Amino acid sequence: MSFAQSLSETRGRIAEAAVRSGRIPDAVTLLAVTKTFPPSTIQEAYDYGLRIFGENRIQESLDKIPQLPSDIHWHLIGQIQTNKINKIVGKFDLVHSVHSFELAQAFSKRLGFNQQDVLLEVNTSGEATKSGVEPDSTIQVARQISALPGLRLRGFMTVGPLTADKYKQKEAFKVLKGLFDKTVKIFIPGFEILSMGMSNDFELAIEEGSTLVRIGSALFGNRH
Repeated sequence: MSFAQSLSETRGRIAEAAVRSGRIPDAVTLLAVTKTFPPSTIQEAYDYGLRIFGENRIQESLDKIPQLPSDIHWHLIGQIQTNKINKIVGKFDLVHSVHSFELAQAFSKRLGFNQQDVLLEVNTSGEATKSGVEPDSTIQVARQISALPGLRLRGFMTVGPLTADKYKQKEAFKVLKGLFDKTVKIFIPGFEILSMGMSNDFELAIEEGSTLVRIGSALFGNRH
């Protein structure tokens, strides 16, 4: 299948899931995940109209960014080590994987006069292999992060459970949507992004309220 076909099919699936959730298709942002793919692949996606790309690895993304159009919005979705924060500052429009208040504090201290938009990662499935704050402490940590200088908390992110059980997937997404709705009522400025869903579960995530889906293999095929 060509990229054009994959993109058309993916957009159609996003639109149908959005309608099922009572929203318009434009209410869901498509983030194209390009980890391990070369700049030429990203350029092709750009030529088809995509402007938002997600990378997992800091150094790989920093090598790619200068080779591609300057109006691309880059998101960092991979795990972050504290000693790599200096490389991130000023390079990404949104960092999805702030998984603790301590990491947020470290970010804030290194920002200087810069501002960084971030999402708080929440471990909705309870899997020990995953990063993220526990659901019970999410709103408290969100309040703390929103008070840190230089950081702008834009929403929440989660990785769905590693299972084919659709009920478990939906329940995890439902938990985060509930936390998101409660946090919206706190009136944190700019808090509007719910990053849930990847190639294997994005339709379920949209049905539960996701506003941003992170799609890699459904668009580009298997990773190199």
